Amino acid sequence: MLNYRPLLFILGVFLSTLTAFMFIPLLFALLYGEETVGAFMIASLVTGTCASACMHQGQSENIRLNIRDMFLLTSLTWFIVSLFAAMPFTLYHGINYTDAFFETMSGITTTGSTVLSGLDTMDHSILIWRSLLQWLGGIGFIVMAVAILPFLNVGGMRLFRTESSDWSDKAVPRTQDMAKHLFYVYIILTVCCCLAYHVAGMNWFQAINHAMTTLSTGGYSTSDSSMAAFSKPAHWVGTIFMAAGGLPLLMFVHSLSQRSLRIWDDAQVKGYFIFLVFVSCSLAFWLYHGHDMTTADALRLASFNVVSVVTTTGYGLTDYTAWGAVANVAFLFLMFAGSCSGSTSGGIKIFRFQIAIAIMREQLKQQFHPNGIFKERYNGRPITEDIVRSLVTFILLFMLVIVLLSVILVSTGLDPTTSFTGAVTAVTNVGPGLGPVIGPAGNFSSLPDIAKWSLAIGMLLGRLEILTVAVLFHPNFWKY
Repeated sequence: MLNYRPLLFILGVFLSTLTAFMFIPLLFALLYGEETVGAFMIASLVTGTCASACMHQGQSENIRLNIRDMFLLTSLTWFIVSLFAAMPFTLYHGINYTDAFFETMSGITTTGSTVLSGLDTMDHSILIWRSLLQWLGGIGFIVMAVAILPFLNVGGMRLFRTESSDWSDKAVPRTQDMAKHLFYVYIILTVCCCLAYHVAGMNWFQAINHAMTTLSTGGYSTSDSSMAAFSKPAHWVGTIFMAAGGLPLLMFVHSLSQRSLRIWDDAQVKGYFIFLVFVSCSLAFWLYHGHDMTTADALRLASFNVVSVVTTTGYGLTDYTAWGAVANVAFLFLMFAGSCSGSTSGGIKIFRFQIAIAIMREQLKQQFHPNGIFKERYNGRPITEDIVRSLVTFILLFMLVIVLLSVILVSTGLDPTTSFTGAVTAVTNVGPGLGPVIGPAGNFSSLPDIAKWSLAIGMLLGRLEILTVAVLFHPNFWKY
């Protein structure tokens, strides 16, 4: 039987948090005398009322969650919060609910795909709401990736299981402490990013918005030109803090507690930085010799765009699809990569590629020495059979979702490039795709409604690591 009371109560807590954050854009609307005052007042009233009803109905002296509850709660929370968070958009100048939900899901999953244009003259309250959604989605995913997904053994993430990845009574205080420390570090990094952007030439409003969407690796901007509207120093600030957003936030927590930043001890972080430097330098070399650029410009453009795509931020700086076939193929691959587990980024994640390489290395040794016993380790931990099974299942489902989503998009009349890269960018939470329609120079507004709903679901699946949602459709999930 479904344990609905704790689910309702926790869902009510999330909706009440969303209600509280709606007052921030409401204040901006009042400050600037914008027409969105009514939109945010209605949205906060409806959301707050539903939050109170859920918390009242779900009140219980003892809230305990089993594995089934955790899977269901994780999927329900992101979907229902998106339904309510879309209200200010749909109440704003008549944006239809499909576009509102797409924009919200893209924001809260930190994907960064957008259907809106005219951002340079858009109301401050709407711009800050978009940025807040990405900022909240970023910290929400970090806590989920550190505390919940390893416990559920999603996609090989048991390797990152800590004492906080346990929902027993004794572990709850540790989980709460961990979430609090992660939130503090997230705020500190956001403030540092905001100050750096301001020094680099952005005004305070631009700096605040871009700091939130940079650390969350979301990619929403206050300009239709995205980061191309700002100075070269701002591009380097963005590159540095996007790369920081792609790191495991728990690493910063441990570094502060131990007063030592030992980044190079982690295989995932080491691989992440080596990968970024190698690809950025390779593309910079390509631009310098093939596109008549200075060394500084080639390195800036290559580094920014590589970090933006690998961390699944999706900021636009230049149309890299015009760099030639080699660059197009490179960026298509980079969409899949992702950065580190426990970061705000999407994608497959670096550690899964490293585990796959370790498994391949083990298999090759076994071919040469059939009677030998080889056991690969990752970060000092053995790669067990259940981790391998979970990883293989994740990769297969990941690719299957992309294929199915591509077929759906093609059936709506979209061209193959738009359909395939749209599916990839949704599931990997990158933002822009390739091609003239949804590439770095375009947006998703011209897509049919069914394509937008399909992509929104794809974003949610990608953000929740596929398996978290897929398990809900297995008949055995509902049998006990």
